[in-house]
This record gives sequence, structure tokens and C-alpha cells, in this order.
Amino acid sequence: MPFTLATWNINSVRLREELVLRLLREEAPDVLCLQECKSPVDKIPLEGLHALGYTHMVARGQKGYNGVAIISRLPLVEAAAEDYATLGHARHVAARLENGVVIHNHYVPAGGDVPDREVNDKFGQKLDYLTELRDAFHGDKPSKSILVGDLNIAPREDDVWSHKQLLKVVSHTPIEVEHFNEVMDAGGWADVTRNDIPEGQLYSWWSYRAKDWDAADKGRRLDHVWATADIAAAGHSSRVLRDVRGWEKPSDHAPVFATFDL
Repeated sequence: MPFTLATWNINSVRLREELVLRLLREEAPDVLCLQECKSPVDKIPLEGLHALGYTHMVARGQKGYNGVAIISRLPLVEAAAEDYATLGHARHVAARLENGVVIHNHYVPAGGDVPDREVNDKFGQKLDYLTELRDAFHGDKPSKSILVGDLNIAPREDDVWSHKQLLKVVSHTPIEVEHFNEVMDAGGWADVTRNDIPEGQLYSWWSYRAKDWDAADKGRRLDHVWATADIAAAGHSSRVLRDVRGWEKPSDHAPVFATFDL
């Protein structure tokens, strides 16, 4: 049975509860993966979700920071929750659907402002997170799996508004892209979004700092949908819901969707 999945950095699930419910009403994905929930799990508002038929959830949370959740109208069970780089952060949770597909939801550290781990601990944490993720996939190669989330890296030249100007900006530096590609290679992951939309500029994030983000269009593709090689061909209908970035009091990220015939 086909199912549609969405991934979205919501930047506070409690502050933007109504935006989550609007997305679910208007787009009706079967599974919604949220990052940066900024809430303990027991404080995530569930009443509205349940009223719309989203009665299943696995999540990891903490007060005010980070946090990941997989919300679903399809039955699922928790499959894993790892603390990569031993940061003590709620950045990963995984769930298994009844068809056996495992969905991994990641919120990779943003990395701070300076792309040098010697002077910026946050950048080092980001690289360590990706290194441990790569090593985990080398040790236990995934199958029948989907990985989504705010990975905080725009890997391709056309994933940013200006490759040249962003080469020394965190999220598009060569060392981050190298780590990103090593994680993909280690797990045998395919980029479902770019398989569907192979050419052209494509963004999922626009800074709050831009007075008119839409006109300036200085975006980056930080949010990703991957699948393992054994099911990648089942993914299709990828899209970024850019208009959601323009909703009232929005997240700075837009949701990314894909459908899987599994």
C-alpha cells in the first residue's frame, strides 16, 4: 500500500501546533517526521493530532531544545533512538511500520557559525555526529529503510542560492559535504528528492533574517529524504511545500514530501 511521508523542522511543536494541524488537514501525509520540537515528549500536544487520525507517535524530546517525533496514522513501533556523538541531545528516533519499513528521523547539529572545530565546539559536534552515523552504517548496513530529517547540510551546488558565496559558510563547506556523502555511501542511501527532481535550484530553508525571504530567495536544501537501495525505486512524487514558509509565524523550514509504493 502506498504511503506518503513528510519531514519538517517545525521550530517548536507547541508554538506552531496550529501549523502542524493545518499541514495535516491540507496535505494529509500518512507519516510526519518533525525536528526541533523543543518539547519534552509528554508536553507534545496530542489532542488535535488524534482528532485528525494521527494516533501513533514515537518521539525523543527535551525542554526547549532539539527533539524529534514521528507522527503517524499508520501503526508503528519504536525501532531505535541513538545518541550519536554522545551529546545527550534528542536528535534521533526510528520507527518500524507494519510493512517492515524502518523510518529514521534525524536532526543533525547545525554546527554554529564558524566552520572550524578548533575554535567552534558546535562544528566539531556536527562532524562527530556524522562520523558516528557513517560508522554505524558501515557496521550494520541498513535495508528497507528511509532516513529523513533536517540534516543541516546542503550538499549540491544547486542546493544553495550561491555555491561560490557559501563555500565557507556552515552547511555548505567542503568538509561537511564530504561527511554527508560518506554517510550516504556507508548506508547505501539514495537521495529520493533529487532522484525525482534532478535538476535546478531546490531549497527547503530560508533565513528569518531576510526581510522578504521569498523575493530574496537565498535558500538552502537542508531537509532530506533518503531510502536504501532496495526500496529507493519505490519513492516518487517528491516536492517541497515552499508556500508553507509563508504561513503566519512560520518555521524557517518548509516541509519535504515523498510517496513510497511499498
